[in-house]
Amino acid sequence: HTGYVEAVKVFYDSNKLDYKDLLEIFWANVDPLDARGQFCDKGDAYKSAIFYGDENEKKLAEQSYEKVSKLLSTNDIATTLRQETTFYDAEDYHQDYYKKSPNKYSFYRWRCGRDSRLEELWGDKALKRVKLF
Repeated sequence: HTGYVEAVKVFYDSNKLDYKDLLEIFWANVDPLDARGQFCDKGDAYKSAIFYGDENEKKLAEQSYEKVSKLLSTNDIATTLRQETTFYDAEDYHQDYYKKSPNKYSFYRWRCGRDSRLEELWGDKALKRVKLF
């Protein structure tokens, strides 16, 4: 009930990977149609969102949003686009959780149907760094 959104802050070398590539990776790892959250995690803190830092990123995010809408043949994309704000680091036990607790994390993904839902949405492009559009 704090009004926060759980998010990942990504630092990247734009000479190796650009913002458009990050957007494609993002879309292939979320369910953009779930207005209640993501997989087992429901509530405002778990709704998918893209944060942009400047007008160029905003434009690219809007373009990718439109492409996903066309790709999925729907106007019901629940993912929101938001101006970047203050980012607060999560507690240490959240950092690299998939590495610290691989069995628990794998069970969570399976139990929540994450991978099967992503495959249903994106096919063989789910969870891979490939072009969605």
